[in-house]
Amino acid sequence: MPTYQAPLRDMRFVLYELHNGGDLAKLNDFNDFTPDVIDPVLNEAAKLCQEVLHPLNLPADDEGCHWDNGVVRTPKGFKEAYNLFREGGWPSLASDPAYGGQGMPKSVNLLMEEMICSANLSFGMYPGLTHGAYTALHGYASDELKNAYLPKMVEGTWSGTMCLTEPHCGTDLGLLRTKAVPQDDGSYKISGTKIFITSGEHDLTENIIHLVLAKLPDAPKGVKGISLFLVPKFMPKADGTPGMRNGVTCASIEHKMGIKASASCMLVFEDAVGYLVGEPHKGMRAMFAMMNTERVSVGVQGLGLAEVSYQNAVAYAKERLQGRALSGAKYPDKPADPLIVHPDIRRMLLTQRAWIEGCRALSGWAAKALDESKHHPDEVERIKAEDRVAVITPVVKAMMTDMGFEVTNLGVQVFGGHGYIHDNGMEQYVRDARITQIYEGTNGVQALDLVGRKMPAHAGRYLRSVFHPISNYIEAKIEKDGMTEFVEPLAKAFGRLQQATAQVATVGLSKPEEAGAAATDYLRLMGYTVVAYMWTQMAELSLAKVGTDDPEGFYKAKLSTARFFMERLLPQATAHFQAVMAGGKTMMAFDDAHF
Repeated sequence: MPTYQAPLRDMRFVLYELHNGGDLAKLNDFNDFTPDVIDPVLNEAAKLCQEVLHPLNLPADDEGCHWDNGVVRTPKGFKEAYNLFREGGWPSLASDPAYGGQGMPKSVNLLMEEMICSANLSFGMYPGLTHGAYTALHGYASDELKNAYLPKMVEGTWSGTMCLTEPHCGTDLGLLRTKAVPQDDGSYKISGTKIFITSGEHDLTENIIHLVLAKLPDAPKGVKGISLFLVPKFMPKADGTPGMRNGVTCASIEHKMGIKASASCMLVFEDAVGYLVGEPHKGMRAMFAMMNTERVSVGVQGLGLAEVSYQNAVAYAKERLQGRALSGAKYPDKPADPLIVHPDIRRMLLTQRAWIEGCRALSGWAAKALDESKHHPDEVERIKAEDRVAVITPVVKAMMTDMGFEVTNLGVQVFGGHGYIHDNGMEQYVRDARITQIYEGTNGVQALDLVGRKMPAHAGRYLRSVFHPISNYIEAKIEKDGMTEFVEPLAKAFGRLQQATAQVATVGLSKPEEAGAAATDYLRLMGYTVVAYMWTQMAELSLAKVGTDDPEGFYKAKLSTARFFMERLLPQATAHFQAVMAGGKTMMAFDDAHF
């Protein structure tokens, strides 16, 4: 059975040293969140994930969820674990104190999310979707709806969902058919069918609050005619407790490749009472506020699964005896050397490690921008942070989930045949990771968002929020002692990214399909470059510590991993650059009949 230890040392390095997390207390509303307050929270989160959530992960995957005539039961132990989670105040960590939240920075909450995803991703889906629904309501609902629903959601007594997909439409939401009919009392009657609804029905909370996309009778065609509605499973009584059942039922649950302990439901709404959130026909605005937050969190799901896979791969490689080292026996007293002496095993482990630590740094950069976009006292800095969030969100979501799937696959490979056996737990991480590349907008959609919306926005202003810090850093550090081996590869990758940006922007104006054909490779080129930017900064910090303040060898290992990334992984960015520059003729000119 797999094991898990929260990587608190590296998390603190990213939070405090790389991204100056001690400065969080200087942001508006975060004055109390100094390291002496944050550290105990991280410690307790680690205990919860290691001791309560992780032991449930493999058994819950075996058992899955149970559906019986509209009722869904979660696996054994989930309800007790959720009660501990709720009683510990964890659902309220990053929520507004005005509704009972603790108001912690996203930079801290995202670290806890990573721990939960490593320990038990299926469990994490339940509170995760609730926080996403909270985000949409907090930003767009009326005060009346906020006061009635948010306190219960923040404390975890009620949970939330997002209901977008229908049997005939997924990404193209303009095709949805769910209807909302106005009533004399100001409410609406919601009718339609939604599928793939995470946490749509379960036994963990006393009520479930559905956020449903639907169309009013006078709605314009397409996405401009979509409105957002709050539809409770049970109608709250005057005292705030759940009352009569609303017109929403769970018709079935999906039998999935992974995250089997997370209930993915088909929900049928039959004249269900709902309440408009925000303005009529403006539902996508509120839903995207929720989805953008969720997309960063989905990226962290890939990171969390990669981390736990890596930990177990390292342990297995150190214990499993298999063959002798190519240069001669390293452990002559044993019948064979452990796997870790073999170059290809080391290649896989270092690939896992370099991507994990680089992406943890990237997610920290995104979280810092999210915090600053809402809480920085300087409006100019808030706008810069908002721009960075806009650009980096699709990169975080796509790059980190692609990385998660690749790294968990490498974990299976390190185990060999034993990795393919369910009881060892490694293949579950691969199955669980696969969905992260699909939901909350497929990674192909993220790439289209980057080149089609973010790149041209405000004459390239969004891109400058990422490009300028990298350019300034390269210029400042290119001649610094000891930094050449890191800065030069970064500079080359950044130069290619700039050239690819000009190519996509120029050709895409006249030939949109060219931009679409380049999108995925362009996103990956940007992903490699920003991760290289993270690694160069981490190398600089580590150079100052090695040999003087490094009793455990943390900074020495960090420096060695940085070198591996620059020498063995970053060169792959060149292939993506060449693919972008090649254009899309070979794929678009191919005859449909020949597929």
